[in-house]
Amino acid sequence: MIKGTPKQKECFKVLLDKETKTIAYGGAAGGGKSFLGCFWLFVMCKAYPGTRWFIGRQELKRIRQSTLISWSKLCQLIGYSEYSLNGKDNFIKLDNGSHIDLLDLEYKPSDPLYERFGSLEYTGGWIEEGGEINFGAYDVLRTRIGRHLNKELGITSKILVTCNPKKNWLYSEIYVKWKQGRLPSHTKFIQAFVQDNEHVGEDYIDNLQSIKDKATKERLLLGNWEYDDDPSALFQYDNILNSFSNTFITQKNAKSYLTCDVARFGKDKSVIMLWRGFHCYKIIKIDKNSITELADIIKGLMRKERIPLSNVICDEDGVGGGVVDILKCKGFIANSRQIDRKSNKQNFNNLKSQCAFSLAQQYEENKYYIECSTADQDIITEELEVVKDAGFDDDNKQRITPKKEMKDIIGRSPDYFDTINMREWFNVKETRKPKKAGITTY
Repeated sequence: MIKGTPKQKECFKVLLDKETKTIAYGGAAGGGKSFLGCFWLFVMCKAYPGTRWFIGRQELKRIRQSTLISWSKLCQLIGYSEYSLNGKDNFIKLDNGSHIDLLDLEYKPSDPLYERFGSLEYTGGWIEEGGEINFGAYDVLRTRIGRHLNKELGITSKILVTCNPKKNWLYSEIYVKWKQGRLPSHTKFIQAFVQDNEHVGEDYIDNLQSIKDKATKERLLLGNWEYDDDPSALFQYDNILNSFSNTFITQKNAKSYLTCDVARFGKDKSVIMLWRGFHCYKIIKIDKNSITELADIIKGLMRKERIPLSNVICDEDGVGGGVVDILKCKGFIANSRQIDRKSNKQNFNNLKSQCAFSLAQQYEENKYYIECSTADQDIITEELEVVKDAGFDDDNKQRITPKKEMKDIIGRSPDYFDTINMREWFNVKETRKPKKAGITTY
């Protein structure tokens, strides 16, 4: 007899309902994620002969080394052996004709859009360790379920994602929306901890409690989504949080600035930030406008907030160039050469990287204060945490994570980061004046 934990039973009930399409389960180590996924697929395969499902993970070898062991244990527990494993074509075939494909979800530069899954048809499926995979894989696989016998058998198409906390698309698309009560009705998140699993031995819990790295322990033992254990992260989590409470940065007589990330084709909003020194006191999100309408909005803000044209900068890439042309303001071209400064001994691959490394240093010294809503804080935190030190290119120039990779991780463009990063342009560009008592402004 199989006796699940209360959290597993809660999730299994959702997996059988008629409304939910996406279920994320987990949030810490030891919550019984793998056993739940295997049990759900087994029940569905046996109940509906001839259906097709998938188990997907970052690497096939991890399915063989871990997930298939859980499958084997389940089958032994219930006394079922009428299945075959095809190691060549990577699938499980049950005695009633139901079929489970084992999918390699690793991102491949030769297949950036995951077109290798484009012709597949599934009844449903399970992504194991969702924190490891690219958003594109999840996005494409969502379009491949509900396409095999669902209508005929009355099966609601579902995708189960089991996961540990990770600052990728799961954080923005699932966890943050769940925390804020904004998940759509067809999506559910069930948080499970090791303490919820009575079948886990004390040694396992002791091992988690003995983890020395704070971020790893927070994630795996306590299920804390806010910690990132990537040593290449340019912005530390605590420094990001400080930027939302550094009220001592506020100065009435500081210079005023305006930075703007202009909506590109396919995006629906532009982001404008208003600054006094390094204090962002207002964030404005504007629905998709023509470049002339956006330029008029910026002109109005300049008049109202008394911001001189020399302190206005917009990204000049793409359609943003039209706004720069109309305003005659500063233009930020991400891939342009770095700003040369006599005091600067570092070489960067482009202007964006130069400003990002400078911005990270400013954050380390608690020189920024971003005044915004809790929702905006979550977005900014997520975007800053995906900015990584990507090492040196072939010309020995320092660089950050390419924007495309950031978009793949969080599932959208990092517009807030880009807008904050443009503020640092003025700091990098201007010659530092002699420091006075208190906080230096630029």
